[in-house]
Amino acid sequence: MKAILWGAHTAALAADRWPRSTQRPILDGQQNRYALIALRVITFLLALTAALASHAAEPLAESPGWYRAQIGRITVTALWDGTLDMPVDQVFKKPDPAQLKALLARHYLTPAMPMSVNAFVIDTGQRIVMVDTGTGASKMFGDKLGHVLANLRASGYTPEQVDEIYLTHMHTDHVGGLTVDGKAVYPNAVVRADVHEAGHYLSREKMAASKGDAEDFESAMAMLDPYVKSGRFKPFDGRTELVPGVRAEPAAGHTPGHSIYIVQSEGEKLILWGDLMHVAAVQFPLSAATVVFDAMPALSKANRERIYREAAREGAWVAAAHVGFPGIGKLRADGEGYAWVPMLLVRGR
Repeated sequence: MKAILWGAHTAALAADRWPRSTQRPILDGQQNRYALIALRVITFLLALTAALASHAAEPLAESPGWYRAQIGRITVTALWDGTLDMPVDQVFKKPDPAQLKALLARHYLTPAMPMSVNAFVIDTGQRIVMVDTGTGASKMFGDKLGHVLANLRASGYTPEQVDEIYLTHMHTDHVGGLTVDGKAVYPNAVVRADVHEAGHYLSREKMAASKGDAEDFESAMAMLDPYVKSGRFKPFDGRTELVPGVRAEPAAGHTPGHSIYIVQSEGEKLILWGDLMHVAAVQFPLSAATVVFDAMPALSKANRERIYREAAREGAWVAAAHVGFPGIGKLRADGEGYAWVPMLLVRGR
């Protein structure tokens, strides 16, 4: 931008060096001085317009990190945390490798694909609520993540404004943004999650009995600690209206207390479904496909198929944690599976 302004400024100064024969001879003295000033201003504006038009054609260095949508009277903002490298051929129990490769190839993907991590803000007009917080300062999943807080601010909110935070579950890519250096990032927020999720990941007994995933327990305990100590962690049990227009519903399987959140306003419905699914290219056409980090694969499959079916039948909006940013769209039935229709296509924005 500095280069653009300097170029326009230089063009305007050049007007002073034009031959006097090009300037109107009938003006002299004060009138001629005003005319020269006007000429310089006009020249500057014309040069700036041309420079900006040229600059606008240049590719952006990176994509915007937030996206605003309206669900009735409720405003929902998607926040991009970044991407993590997903070794798809290592995380699915089925389909077989050949079918998996074919499903990915239909979307021009390879087994080493980047997976988006998204969080969301629900602004009801009375309360500002976040659903999940991204990875934060954690480097558990690499250095391509950790942008939720910056994008929250870029979207016009501050962490101090957040009233409540609803966790779909307590894996690090969903709770990692709660805390930095042992201090709460959202100093005024009440954090909420299903009591079954809290009873699992905040239990040292359950951590001792776990097999190889102690890191998830340790992360959850560390991230929730300042909220627990200050009395600002308040679990709920099952289907619960949390604020007017927003309710929690149980959808266990990925974790013991995994929850989805339903936003309803003026006849529109949005389902924020966390880790109900992970890879769109695989799990929309083949909803039976489960990942190795689903704690209860059969229950995860059953809930995924039920919620897919309901979302498609009702034409509900969906906000997905791991669908390409902004991760908001609709499902439609497509043969034996489903197809994803992004909000950007439905609403043209």
